[in-house]
Amino acid sequence: MTVRTQGGMALLVSLVFLLLLTLLGISSMQNATLQEKMTASLVLRNQSFQSAETVLRAGESAVQRAGYAMPQCSGNRQCSPPAESSTVSAAGFNAASGVTWIASGSGFYGVQNLGVSKEAVNVPINTQVTLYRVTAVGIAGHSRSVVESIYAKF
Repeated sequence: MTVRTQGGMALLVSLVFLLLLTLLGISSMQNATLQEKMTASLVLRNQSFQSAETVLRAGESAVQRAGYAMPQCSGNRQCSPPAESSTVSAAGFNAASGVTWIASGSGFYGVQNLGVSKEAVNVPINTQVTLYRVTAVGIAGHSRSVVESIYAKF
């Protein structure tokens, strides 16, 4: 009689262990899927940052060219960093900030003339330089990166 009672119990214990192993497997798969999504997001963020850096260099190169000139921005609103930089999706003029966005690579850049300065860093004494703010937006997938530099032109 003991053999029959223990046979049913072994089946029950086996089913419980099988259930535990199934739950462990499902949990591991969910964890792996989550890690894969996080990695993909990190890759897109890195790509958008690298793109923004590349676009920033293109904007700085445009300002650096001989003969490059643009009117000085007027007023606090137009001289402030462009607020729409995190939402820009097409090249063209933005009337609110006075920035013209230029497409380059997988992003956009905009340049603002901040005016003339005699007190710029690393500039010879009594030398006037024109300061330009170059704002670049890099886009990769759903990720955006915005970088900015101030360029002093003699």
